[in-house]
Amino acid sequence: MAITNPKKVLVCVAWPYASGDRHLGHVAGAYLPPDIFARYHRLAGRQVLMVSGSDTHGTPITVRAEEEGVTPREIVDRYHAHFLENFRDLGLSFDLFTETDTENHWAVTHDMFLTLLRNGYIYRDTMRQLYCADCQRWLPDRYVEGICPYCGYSDARGDQCDACGRTLDAVELGQPRCKICGGSHIEVRETEHFFLDLGKLNQPLLEWMREGKEHWRPNVLNFARQQLESGELRGRPITRDIPWGITIPVAGFEDKRIYVWFDAVIGYLSATKEWAKITGNPEAWREWWQDPEVPAYYFIGKDNIPFHAIIWPGMLLGYGDLNLPYDVPANEYLNVEGKKLSTSRHWVIELPDYLSRYDPDPLRYMLTINAPETQDVNFTWEEFVRRNNEELVATWGNLANRVLGFAYKRFAGRVPQPGELDEMDKALLARVEAGFDSVGDLIAACKFKAALTEAMALAREANRYLNEKEPWQKIKTDPQAAATAIYVALQAIDWLKVIFCPFLPFSSQRLHEYLGHEGSLIGRLAIETIAEETRSHQVLRYDGRGTVGRWAAERLEPGQPLRQPQPLFHKLDESVVDEEIARMVGG
Repeated sequence: MAITNPKKVLVCVAWPYASGDRHLGHVAGAYLPPDIFARYHRLAGRQVLMVSGSDTHGTPITVRAEEEGVTPREIVDRYHAHFLENFRDLGLSFDLFTETDTENHWAVTHDMFLTLLRNGYIYRDTMRQLYCADCQRWLPDRYVEGICPYCGYSDARGDQCDACGRTLDAVELGQPRCKICGGSHIEVRETEHFFLDLGKLNQPLLEWMREGKEHWRPNVLNFARQQLESGELRGRPITRDIPWGITIPVAGFEDKRIYVWFDAVIGYLSATKEWAKITGNPEAWREWWQDPEVPAYYFIGKDNIPFHAIIWPGMLLGYGDLNLPYDVPANEYLNVEGKKLSTSRHWVIELPDYLSRYDPDPLRYMLTINAPETQDVNFTWEEFVRRNNEELVATWGNLANRVLGFAYKRFAGRVPQPGELDEMDKALLARVEAGFDSVGDLIAACKFKAALTEAMALAREANRYLNEKEPWQKIKTDPQAAATAIYVALQAIDWLKVIFCPFLPFSSQRLHEYLGHEGSLIGRLAIETIAEETRSHQVLRYDGRGTVGRWAAERLEPGQPLRQPQPLFHKLDESVVDEEIARMVGG
């Protein structure tokens, strides 16, 4: 059932492994879309809770720690700090970005485990698991690669094939090889573990999947339905033989840990509970998880569809009395210069590297106007430079700068007093004002590319209006007509800055100030330290005071003082293209 005009919206964002810096594929796929979505809903007057955090228990972390000869915690501390700084600098407005190695998260995970066990959705059984004879150690899923039994992809991981998207059991891989030593002396041995009974959950999940999912993206809905209709769901191990991770709250399993895929999705719930404690109302989490009128959106990349459209909903069904996902707007992949992004092959644009040389808004623009919403897309530096120069600088930035600059210079630094509006004046204002509905509806439907395209179309309308009115010419013969045209243009820009705000928060804030407004349009992000009994951890928190309810066509007051404007965006030289490609290939 569709939830229209909700008062609250829960925004859940994929938890990144704290094993390496995020790259542009991660940003386009999972991190930028929810920020646009959350910022819009806040501006529209709704309460938003946007949560995520660093996944500290993934095997990529232990693999990297072993490669560097350090502890997993040292790896986590390094990259969690990077995430906090980079996400703040990109303007990702998390109400709480935390981590999974906290007392709070451990407690919530233990509760989820024991409740599912008590409700009959977790069972004990032996399983075959891979063991490296050379390393003399068990090989959890991410410690092994091999041939996918379904599509034949040669570099499938032990938990999932990136080529076909199927979830796997590591023992299904053909020609398995150890990622630690690279050897193929792999044995299959028996070990006892706990399993989530997905087979028992198959039918309830299928019934849920068939109800009210018309708003889901076809790629997500079709994948989930096909998996459930096949009836192939079976028990999936939720514990593993490894020393790093959350303990199992059952006697006799002290040498095993909870599987990262099981504890990471619980992070959405545990982060909400942590947020509630931080804000002084520990029971406030219930308003977001037990009120059926509060929709929960899960923003992920397509490799996470099985976990968020099937497994996590199954866990929630088994636990009981918690809201299931309302939507899972998963994105496809972002390629760069025609190639798949690969950290191991050094074909990657990492977020901190980008932010060290460029402003955040041009990246936010590029990754939205070229978003991988329904299919894989290609990022090129040539297109990045072109869109920055032709669209941000020449269309939107130039519109704001020339109108503000003219008003500041020729009307004593104030919004001019308009005369009577003619039909062209009224038509432009009506068109831009309608953008609050047209752009807002598209954002609410998770159609961010279309929404930004519509916003830019409104900026082009305003440019056409100026070219017709030519106030810089009329100022010589008809000052009142010029004043009216500049007022209308300033009013349109004032509205457009709000419409662009979810996409381009930093430049929208600067424009807000140039127009003479006080206060923050976009809120503030801050890194804070949270103390627990055993240790402290850092989080990213958003303060959006003063931003709620700004998605409206407020009137610009004649006579309002303006501030001297500066360019919103900077033109990039075409040499950037060759320079950046050379950086990627190590040139």
